[in-house]
Amino acid sequence: MSGERLNCGYVPLVDCAPLIIAHELGFAAQNGLALNLLKQPSWAALRDLLALGHLDAAHMLSPMPIAMTLGLSGPQVDVIAPLVISANGTVFGVSPGLAQEMGCSGWESFDLAPGRVLAFFASVDKPLRLGVPFPYSMHRLLFEYLVAGLSQTQRDLISIVPFPPPLMADAVAAGEIDLFVVGEPWGTVAVGTGAAEIVLPGSGIWAHAPEKVLGMRRDWVEANESRAEALTRAVFEACEWLGVARNHPLACEILARSEHLNLPDAAIEAALSGRITPRLGATPWFVPNFLQFGGAAASFPWRSSAAWIGGQLCKLEGLDANKVLPRAAACFRPDLYRRFLAQTDADMPGASAKIEGSLSHPTAVASTRGEMILEADAFFDGKTFDFSEIF
Repeated sequence: MSGERLNCGYVPLVDCAPLIIAHELGFAAQNGLALNLLKQPSWAALRDLLALGHLDAAHMLSPMPIAMTLGLSGPQVDVIAPLVISANGTVFGVSPGLAQEMGCSGWESFDLAPGRVLAFFASVDKPLRLGVPFPYSMHRLLFEYLVAGLSQTQRDLISIVPFPPPLMADAVAAGEIDLFVVGEPWGTVAVGTGAAEIVLPGSGIWAHAPEKVLGMRRDWVEANESRAEALTRAVFEACEWLGVARNHPLACEILARSEHLNLPDAAIEAALSGRITPRLGATPWFVPNFLQFGGAAASFPWRSSAAWIGGQLCKLEGLDANKVLPRAAACFRPDLYRRFLAQTDADMPGASAKIEGSLSHPTAVASTRGEMILEADAFFDGKTFDFSEIF
């Protein structure tokens, strides 16, 4: 490899693809970088290596930079995200036994609307254990948003149990958890072994949730701005490449290699195509915008998205939103996105604030090239979040 060497961490999921593609297809080399990709066994391990400076950058859960900056996850470290790596891509799965109980209560099958899943949780009268990849993850926040209307007694019946994504299928098969929220391909892997059924995509709760970001320590960016810029460009170019459907067969082939995900192409293809098989032997369902990398400003780090995440963390931890939301919003860096990608053909959104959840269908918005259409980003309950009205 030639170019400046950067240590970049990732957890093996389909949405780590932009880092792997940037390395394998030369986007990094074209920007003067040699990526040393370091696969991590868990999000906690990745967090610690970034905090200690052993990683220069990382594929991160979108709430992780905010949680680390707030000191909620390990030692307090200021972490920023100049780029969103992916949106959506998560699934809710349940054990076969729980799926049978859901069927007896009126639930029928995989659905793009969460109402019937929520109705089941409202009727539960026994403890349930929910597996999530990390306490501060979009997986956790989507679930908490889904069940926010339950009574405290009902909510107390559901306990949160962290499991690394590759171990989720084994955990539900062993009876250690009853249900889970996880990023692909690990839901599909659980279905393939008969350990679980998928009942809902994460996009059924929030149609355009920022799932993974390119995370960097703030002090590292300040000391290495040219390298941070080159990495952001390389990963952005990989995101745009992944946003083109005809590139997915090659992406599957690369991701399936033993040094990356080490899984059959079919397990990876499901997420890229959005064709999700809910149970062993069932016909796949097509989920629009199941996983998004490029186009439609999918990689833009909206401050409003970060503020929404901060607001959800405030609810979880009992924090003062007046103090937290500005700090949370500052972790996503649209200013760096605009500066780092200024010499690319990226279409930049206009300067106006985004109201999260306000788009029920694809919508044309002002942009530098005048060609931008944002995807629907509605919440399942019809509510919106306007950060500009709060501060």
